[in-house]
Amino acid sequence: MTDIAAIHDARWNAFAARDRAQDGRFVVAVTTTGIYCKPSCPARRPRPENVRFFDAGAEAAAAGFRACLRCKPDEAARDATAVARATALLDAAEEPIGLEALAAAVGYAPHHFNRLFKRATGVTPAAYARGLRARRAAAALDAEDSVTQAIYAAGYSAPSRFYAEAGARLGMVPSAWRAGGAGVTIRWTLADTSLGPLLIAATDKGLCRIAFDEDAAMLARRFPAATVVPGDADFAALATHVVALVEDPNRQRDLPLDVQGTAFQEAVWQALRTIPPGETRSYAELAAMAGNPAAVRAAGTACGANPVALAIPCHRAQRGDGSMGGYAYGLERKRALRSREGVRERK
Repeated sequence: MTDIAAIHDARWNAFAARDRAQDGRFVVAVTTTGIYCKPSCPARRPRPENVRFFDAGAEAAAAGFRACLRCKPDEAARDATAVARATALLDAAEEPIGLEALAAAVGYAPHHFNRLFKRATGVTPAAYARGLRARRAAAALDAEDSVTQAIYAAGYSAPSRFYAEAGARLGMVPSAWRAGGAGVTIRWTLADTSLGPLLIAATDKGLCRIAFDEDAAMLARRFPAATVVPGDADFAALATHVVALVEDPNRQRDLPLDVQGTAFQEAVWQALRTIPPGETRSYAELAAMAGNPAAVRAAGTACGANPVALAIPCHRAQRGDGSMGGYAYGLERKRALRSREGVRERK
């Protein structure tokens, strides 16, 4: 199948499924009505032979089509551009940007843009900014001579703000972070599953590592200053829920997590958690959901950096042509997990 045919098929599937994640990425023109719509338009679906796809509304308009008054497709493109611009502003800002100022900068009302940003990225602008500051704080704590200097270098207005926000995100107090996790206890177990041994580890705050083909020694190297001990009875109950996800990936994943990454990685991980069982998303779709449609490769990297397999279902990510892409624990495991959810792979 050619790349053009693969793109056409992927777009038709998104249109047929009314996939809101694709809004703003292309428009659908119907030759029998002369109208173009966004992929999630609620209108009745036309016959495939009466459909044309365009990258943007302007292209469809130039071809003689007019915008649908029901779904307003040009607004979807404007929304996607606004979210991408907002994330760029947050990434570049040295001082916190309030919701009103951020919304004004991209031309939206604050409450409307807050909902729009969360729908596109999985987090609110405030949560996105907190994640960014926490990541900067983690880097600064490694580089600065004092915790206080690191806090201000990361963009916090006062130490109290850092302790209120970043302490919970890092899963440990700042001094412990500087010491490589000293003082943090991680409980672990190695569970037998139908897909092979599975390492499960958690802090007091939540799961910090779920991985096939790893053991306690590898866990200790990953967290060199933490106290790594076998799990107790309470931990065994948590581990049982994780193992159940191997046998039945359709189960609810409402599990406590203690993970961290860059702001973009965390947005991708949040996007992955919104994918229903049995469905998939392309790396391009995940990049758009994370607020940066151009960062397709980075979205794939974020999937590969996922520290808690199954709990964050990165096996539901795939290439734009429908092929599976990579998986840290081998494609056979990825295929098995997807098969158990009912995903039908492209031949």
